[in-house]
Amino acid sequence: MAGRAGPWTSSSQPRPIRNACTSGSRFSLPIRVFIVYAPQNPYIFEEQYRYVQRKANPLKLSLFSFILSQHQRTLDWLSGLPFVDPSRIAYYGLSYGGKTAVRVPPLLDKYALSICSADFNEYSGKMAAIDRPDSFMYTIEHEMYEFNLANTFNYSDMVRLMAPRGFMVERGHNDSVGLDEWVAYEYEKVRRSMRSLAFRNGLRSSFLMEGTRFTAWALFVFCASS
Repeated sequence: MAGRAGPWTSSSQPRPIRNACTSGSRFSLPIRVFIVYAPQNPYIFEEQYRYVQRKANPLKLSLFSFILSQHQRTLDWLSGLPFVDPSRIAYYGLSYGGKTAVRVPPLLDKYALSICSADFNEYSGKMAAIDRPDSFMYTIEHEMYEFNLANTFNYSDMVRLMAPRGFMVERGHNDSVGLDEWVAYEYEKVRRSMRSLAFRNGLRSSFLMEGTRFTAWALFVFCASS
């Protein structure tokens, strides 16, 4: 699932491999007999999708209320295809798609695993800190503030809802979406919980030096073994 910039191709023809993967891996998933389906969540066209968020909030809804329904229908459709194993459907989300990776798959049992790329974070500080350069206090994403999220679910709490299903984090050291120390702090809470529940094999992390571009080797190993 691509981020809010949309698919990574200007062609009018569908390019599911390019949309689903970073440049180093876009031709590899089909070779490894993974079927790639790459829809677009509604967070595109910048301010246009934020209007939807603002209209939804008075109804006690958010943008993810619609995304959740979108994924429910998508999973129903994929599960009915004769060439799809419905017990091995995974979700991969990059950037804003990574936000979906921690919010939607925990609520939908048909996802066997979820991979959050270039987004996993300690979210209370990410939303409200004035002493962190990655804070949303200094960006245009005014729709990110979700009512009472900091008092209820941080990223580690949402990810723990995935257990015993698999979860993976991809993090680039140079990615300005977060700080390594805060990302590692939040991830450690997940790792410790999973280990205490004997779900250690269902958890992976990939911390790389190249911003948000990944080799995908760890991703393939995780998908194949889950």
